[in-house]
Amino acid sequence: MRAAGPLLMVFALAACDPAQVADKVGRRAADTVVRPVVADYLPGGQAETATRCIVDNASAEDVKALAQDVGVGAGSRTVANVLRIAAEPGPASCLAAAGIAGLGG
Repeated sequence: MRAAGPLLMVFALAACDPAQVADKVGRRAADTVVRPVVADYLPGGQAETATRCIVDNASAEDVKALAQDVGVGAGSRTVANVLRIAAEPGPASCLAAAGIAGLGG
């Protein structure tokens, strides 16, 4: 029975796709960049929903660009990137479905 634990751990780790793990980490980092920007435009609950729409529907390239701004105050480039991503079809559709009119500049 003791040997089953490490064996199960090996199978669990083998099932992890490194690309998926990297994507999740990048999206979590992007979330910390997007959230304060969106909070400047929307109240609490809407800001949370809008952040999810933006981060979940951003391209891998956009996630990477956003994640590079972790730990840095959102400057004009970061704000412009968040607003641009929010206006793209995937995030915009998600925002509309959530009843959020979008973010203005």
